[in-house]
Formats: sequence, structure tokens, C-alpha cells
Amino acid sequence: MQAFALLCLEWVDIRFCFIFLVLFLIFADILKNKSPKNFPPGPWSLPVIGDIFRFDSSKIHLQLVKFKEQYGDIFSIRLGPRIVVLSGFKLIKEAFVKHAENFADRPSLPLFVDIIKNNGLVASNGYMWKQQRRFALMTLKNFGVGKRSLESSIQVECKWLNEAMGNEQGRPFDPQFTVNNGVSNIICCLVFGDRFDYSDEYFQNLLRLINEAVYLEGGIWAQLYNIFPWVMRRVPGPHRKILTHWETVINFVKLKIKEHRDDWDPSTPRDYIDCFLSEMEKVENDIDAGFNEENLSICTLDLFVAGTETTSTTLYWALLYMIKYPDVQEKVQAEIDRVIGPSRQPSVADRTSMPYTDAVIHEIQRMANIVPLNVARMATKDTTLGKYTIPKGTMVMGILISVLFDESEWETPHIFNPGHFLDGEGNFRRRDAFMPFSAGKRVCLGEQLARMELFLFFTSLLQRFTFSPPPGVEPSLDFRMGATLSPKSYKLCAISR
Repeated sequence: MQAFALLCLEWVDIRFCFIFLVLFLIFADILKNKSPKNFPPGPWSLPVIGDIFRFDSSKIHLQLVKFKEQYGDIFSIRLGPRIVVLSGFKLIKEAFVKHAENFADRPSLPLFVDIIKNNGLVASNGYMWKQQRRFALMTLKNFGVGKRSLESSIQVECKWLNEAMGNEQGRPFDPQFTVNNGVSNIICCLVFGDRFDYSDEYFQNLLRLINEAVYLEGGIWAQLYNIFPWVMRRVPGPHRKILTHWETVINFVKLKIKEHRDDWDPSTPRDYIDCFLSEMEKVENDIDAGFNEENLSICTLDLFVAGTETTSTTLYWALLYMIKYPDVQEKVQAEIDRVIGPSRQPSVADRTSMPYTDAVIHEIQRMANIVPLNVARMATKDTTLGKYTIPKGTMVMGILISVLFDESEWETPHIFNPGHFLDGEGNFRRRDAFMPFSAGKRVCLGEQLARMELFLFFTSLLQRFTFSPPPGVEPSLDFRMGATLSPKSYKLCAISR
């Protein structure tokens, strides 16, 4: 009996300690995450888990737009840390352009710390980021970005892509990884000095791993990882694929760097890797600039992935919009036939004579909305926006969906309408609220390259083929949300013209 009483007392003590520990953690979390004075409003958040229960990761961008309707253009949520969400063209422009320096940093998220340790071009901050961005822009420019020398390389790749499409002989097929391979070959030539054949199974598998990792990064498991990293590092689940997939891709990049080292000639740089190796020797005493081999692998990864994923996803949407709106496709082809003809390859110089095609490409980018949440930033100092104060170190999201579909900026924001980019006389017109590449200090450094690729690939494909859905299939604009917004898998027929 006495032993039983002691056992009960011990159980009570354990339960008391457990309850005390839970309550302590809850109160500590409440105090730690208490909203600062004059902080943007938002929903009431639960301790520890915050607002994660409010969101479906497959449509979080749409749910944030609804929060805008309730709380206004600036509000806060909690997904781990407190996040300030900015909406609408005017507010995001004010934050990222007028106060560009105040929102130039990236937040440190556990998942990406574990993968890349805040190295590279996307996740780094401060002096390292400025030096690496400057070097990357200069190097890409030296290898032809924005120049005719690179245009000819893209035109050659257009021929290869057309040939791969033609090999399907009009049968239904999913063009995703064919397009992915073609687009990727451009950035591969710039960073690795080589392209990869469309039949290269190893490279095709690598593209699939990148695609799956990017998709999983936008899911609930990645969110949980960033909220509870000490737990998620120790449990199985889909988040493990994110880590293993990126490890495989990084190992591929490291192998390419090793191959470059083995036959490197500083006097004749072939690509970005060669130039980085030379820079490592020039500034070896400037440790903070990040010119070391570990950072080389992550900077190369950033260029490779960003130069592959975003443009190829946009083209994947472009082909879907063409089979969804065949009348638009016909008008584009009529302009191609009139300006370029059936045999001459399209060139960037043709764009000024093709306002309708240019407008269609811009409208595809607007509607595709491939980075709806933008890439998160962090306040570098206390900043006042509107009537609210955003403290230094706060994570900030300027959601691009709210800009590209801003009802005060676009005549028919939710309808596919190339007329958004045409004036009354049919000439192309620029729109300030066209912001698919973000804005400010962190604007996409590959914007020039992406614009060139989109025009040349798109016009080349529509010059050669008419795209249609498989017989009896109604094209759907359904999406799947990851770190980027892409169409759900679909098939089309590419009929030679």
C-alpha cells in the first residue's frame, strides 16, 4: 500500500512538472512574441504554433489576399516568427523602392540555414551579398547577358527545343521537362560552360529533383521545419526529401567545380565558375566577401536553379494559356508570320515590331504569378510604413499576387487580357504595376536574361508549332503551389505549321 502511495505521488509529481513545463513554455512564447507597440494588426495567434492552423499551404497566397480585405494593405501573421505582410502596388513600391535599403536583407530560416548556411546570392546579407551580387551581374554581362552574343546561343537552343517538340510527332505529351531542359541549358552554358542533351537521363532526373524540392518548400512540412527545427531535424517525413534532393543537386554542382579546377586556365575563363575561381585568388585576403569554394557552390546553385525554374515555369504556363485561348495563339502567329516569316529565326530586335506578342508574354507573366508570395525580406532598421512601425529584424513579405492583380491598377485583373499592355492604337505600353521580378535592392538579377529567353523561346515555338489540347480534353488552369506557382501537369499536342 505504501509503495502504491509512493508511486501515485511520483506520478503526480511527474504530471505537475509536465504541466508546469508546458505552461512555462506557453507564457515564455507569449512574452517573446508579444506584438511591439504600433505593430500592424492581424489575427489572434495561438502560442507556439501561431497562425499555421489558419492556412492551407496549397492556396496560402489566396488566403493572404482575403486577410488583406479584413486588415488592410499591411497586417501581421505568425508562422514561427511574426511576419508583416505588405499588399498592393503602392505600399510595396513604397517599402521596396523608396525604403529599399531598409528592406534589403533576407531572414534566416532554419530550413535554408541547414541546406545552404545563408551563403550564396539569394539568402546572404550585408557585405557578402553586395559583393556577390556585383560580381554575378558583372560576370553574366561579360558572358553576354543582354547582348547579341548570348542571343545567338539562345537561338541555337531554340532549334534544339523545336526539334525535341517535333519528335513527339503531334502526339499528346507533357512539355514540362522538355521546356525545363531547354531553358536550363542557357544558364548551364553561363555557369558550367556546357549544355545537356534532352535525352540525358541523369540531367532530366536532376531537374525533377529540383522541381520536387521547390514544390515541397512551399508545403506544410517546410513551414513546420522553420517553426520547430529542433524537432523536424529528428523525425521522418516529406521534409527529408527537401534536404536529400538539394544535397544531390549541390553534389552535382561541386562535381562541376572540381572538373573546372582540374583543367582551369585563368587566362581564358569559360564561364561563371572559372571567373569565381580567379576572383578567389584576387581577393583571398577579403574573407568577408565570401569568395571561397563553399560559397562558390551555393552561388552557382542559386544561378542554376533560379535560371532554370522561374523562366521554364513561365513558359510552361505560356503553352497552357495558348491551348486555353487559341484565338490569342492565332493572333500571335499572325504577327510572327507578318514580321518574321516562316523560316528566319526570331531575334530580340523583332520585339519592338511585335507589340501584340510582347503584350501576350507580359500578360502570361502577370497571370502566371509564379512567385505570388515574393521571396521574404527582413527589416534592417526600424521603419514606419503608413501608420505602423516595423521593427528591425522583422520578417516582411510583399506579396506580388496583390500587385499583379491589384484592382486599382488593372482594368480586368482576374481575366487573361493582353490588352492590359496595349494602348488604343495597338502599341505596347509599359505598366508600373507589372512587377513579376519584384523590386528594389533584391530585384531578380536574372531579369534581363529571363526577358530575352521568354521572347525568343515563345516566338520560336509558335513560329514552328500550333499547340492544342489532346482531343476531347478541356484545358484547365489549375495550379499547384510550392515555393513557386506552377500549372498542374497537363498534356498538349504540338502540330507542325
